[in-house]
Amino acid sequence: MTVNNTYKKSQDSTQSAKSIQEQKFIIVDASGLVVGRLAAKIASILRGKEKTNFTPHSITGDFVIVINAEKVKFTAKKFKTKKYWRHTGFPGGIKCLTPYQLSIKGQSSEIIMKAVDGMLPSGPLGREMLRNLRVYNSAEHHHDAQNPTILNVGNLNRKNIAN
Repeated sequence: MTVNNTYKKSQDSTQSAKSIQEQKFIIVDASGLVVGRLAAKIASILRGKEKTNFTPHSITGDFVIVINAEKVKFTAKKFKTKKYWRHTGFPGGIKCLTPYQLSIKGQSSEIIMKAVDGMLPSGPLGREMLRNLRVYNSAEHHHDAQNPTILNVGNLNRKNIAN
């Protein structure tokens, strides 16, 4: 019995994207946006899910620059009640901070970093993706040489903007 292989080579194989191909810089203004919705969009861009060559086991996403992180909003009472836990590694060394306490310390960028980190894969791949994220508390950044494109997340959905 003979088998007729009339398929072309391109139909038999699946193309897998190589890591770090054609990465571009995207700038997002976080003023007035809801944290969770903003973090979900950023995580999707960092993973590369919006590209046609998305591959789950490699980094195909773009670089993301977030400005005005201090003007980000929470829904309900999460700004004062949500807790970020960490441990120093010593007995009794558990620490807790709220977003309100982080903003008083001037670490509003940590709020977005923690939210995006929770939406990326855990492990070495997720940590590598998180390195492609830069968060700034003010509108000033030093990435003008990379010619970033502006993404207006507030216009994507009306729920992205807090009232």
